[in-house]
Amino acid sequence: MSLYRDEAIVLRTHKLGEADRIVTLLTREHGKVRAVGKGVRRTTSRFGSRLEPFMHIDVQLSTGRNLDVVTQVEALGSYGRQICEDYALYTVGTVMLETAERLVEAEREPSVQQYRLLVGAVRALATRAHAPGLVLDSYLLRALAVAGWAPSFTDCARCGAPGPHHAFAPAVGGAVCGACRPPGAAAPAPETFTLLAALLSGDWGVADASAERHRAEGNGLVAVFCQFHLERRLRSLPMVERV
Repeated sequence: MSLYRDEAIVLRTHKLGEADRIVTLLTREHGKVRAVGKGVRRTTSRFGSRLEPFMHIDVQLSTGRNLDVVTQVEALGSYGRQICEDYALYTVGTVMLETAERLVEAEREPSVQQYRLLVGAVRALATRAHAPGLVLDSYLLRALAVAGWAPSFTDCARCGAPGPHHAFAPAVGGAVCGACRPPGAAAPAPETFTLLAALLSGDWGVADASAERHRAEGNGLVAVFCQFHLERRLRSLPMVERV
C-alpha cells in the first residue's frame, strides 16, 4: 500500500454500500481522482463532513487497484455549508463543479491551472466577493481559456481584424467583424463586450460596476459559448437560468 498527500476540492459524491461514499476530487498535483471514503456516512465518522462538494481539503490517500482510499482529511476551506445554504450560490457552484469535471476528463493527469481556478472561484462564491452570476461567468470563460478555447472580445476571432466589433459568434470563437460575421450571429451591446473582456481578464472593478442588463446579456453569451465548446449541455445550468 502506497500513501500520497495532496490538496483537493470535492467535485461530487455518491453512496457506496451502507456506510461508504465514493468521492470525486480535483487535486492540485494528481488531477482528477476517485476515492472511497470508508464509513463516512456514519454519524461517528471523523471526517465525513469534510468530504462534501465544495470543500477544499488536504487529503491523504492510499493507492488502490480501482479506487484509492481516503485515510486522512483536513479542511483548508469549509465552503460547503456557506454555498449550500443559499440556493443562488448552490446552483452557480454546481455549474462550476460540473464544468471542472467535464474539462478535466482523464483521471490522474495533473491540471494545476484548472485546480487553482476552481478553488479561487468557489472561495469568491462562498465569501460573496462578487455577484454570483459574475463569478460564474468569469470562471467559465477562464476555465475554457485554460482548456484552449479562449474567446476574443475585441479583435475578430476569425481574421484578427482589430476591434471593437459588433457581432458575437460562439462557433467562430467570439467577436467577429462584418466581413466574417456568420448568419445568426448575436449583436451584443458594446458594454456587454467590455464586461465579458473584464471577466476574462479578472478586472473586477469594471465587472462590478456593470449594469444588470449587460450582465444578463453576457450570461446568455457565455452559456452558449461554453456549451458549444463542451459539445453537450451542462445539466446544472438551467437551474441557474431560472434563478
